[in-house]
Amino acid sequence: MSAFENIDPSIFKRRKRANAIGLLLSTCTMGIGMMFLMWILGVLLYKGFSAIDISLFIASTPAPGSEGGGLANAIVGSLLLVGCCTLISTPVGVLAGVYLSEYGDRSRVASVTRFVTDIMLSAPSIVIGLFVYAIMVAQFKHFSAWAGTVALALIAIPVVVRTTENMLRLVPGSLREAAYALGAPKWKVAFMITLRAAQSGVMTGLLLALARVSGETAPLLFTALNNQFFSLNMNAPMANLPVVIYQFAMSPYDNWVELAWGGALLITFTVLGLNILARVVFRDRVKT
Repeated sequence: MSAFENIDPSIFKRRKRANAIGLLLSTCTMGIGMMFLMWILGVLLYKGFSAIDISLFIASTPAPGSEGGGLANAIVGSLLLVGCCTLISTPVGVLAGVYLSEYGDRSRVASVTRFVTDIMLSAPSIVIGLFVYAIMVAQFKHFSAWAGTVALALIAIPVVVRTTENMLRLVPGSLREAAYALGAPKWKVAFMITLRAAQSGVMTGLLLALARVSGETAPLLFTALNNQFFSLNMNAPMANLPVVIYQFAMSPYDNWVELAWGGALLITFTVLGLNILARVVFRDRVKT
C-alpha cells in the first residue's frame, strides 16, 4: 500500500491552489516592476538620444544660459575617478578577501573585518562622502578628485572583499590539499592555486563594484564637487558625470537639461554594460 493513499486528496488541492495563487502574485509583481523599469528606460532613451552627438564627447560643459557644449570634461573626470578607484579597491579588496577566506577562519581580526565590511556594504553613500569630507576636504581646505577617489574606493572595497571571499570559499578543498601534498607553502597555494581558480568570480565582483560606484552622486558632492573646465589635476575639483547630471537637471536652462539627459543615458549604458559583462563572466565560470 502506498504511503500517499491515506492522505486526504483535499490537501493536494489546497496546495495546488496555494501554489497557483503564489505564482500568479509573483508574476503580477514581476510584471509591475518590469513595466515601471521599461517606462523609465523608455523616457531615458527618448530624451537622452536627442542629446547624443559628437559635441557631447568633445566639448566641455557650457556656461549658464549659453547654447551648445558637451560633457567631455565630465566624462574624462568620471573615467579618472573610477580608474583611480579601481587601482585602490582592487588590491585592497582582493587581499582582504584572500585573508578572510584562507587565513581568517578562527581569527578575531577576521570576525571584526567581516562585521565592518557588512556595515560598509549597507552604509548610505552620503555618509561615506561626509566622512571623507571631514578627514580630507575639511583638513586640506579644498575639494579634490583624490577625495572623490577615496570616497568611491570606500564604497567599492566592501563589495570586492565580500565577493572575493565567497568565490574563494567555492574552490574545492581537494585542490588546496593536492597543492599542500606537493609541498607548496600556504601563501603560494592561496595566490597561485586558489585565487587563480576563482579569478572569474573575483573579476565579476570587481565589475559589479565598478558598476555601483559609476553612478554615485552624493559622495562626490562632498569631495570632488565639480569643475566647469577641462582639468586633469587630481588635487583640485574635477567635473564628473553624476554631479553634472544632478546640477544640470535642476537648472532652468533647457540646454543644460538636455545635456543632463544625455549624461544619464551614458551612465545607464555604462552600468548596463558592466553588469552584462559581469553576468557573462560569471556564467562562463559556472560552465567551467
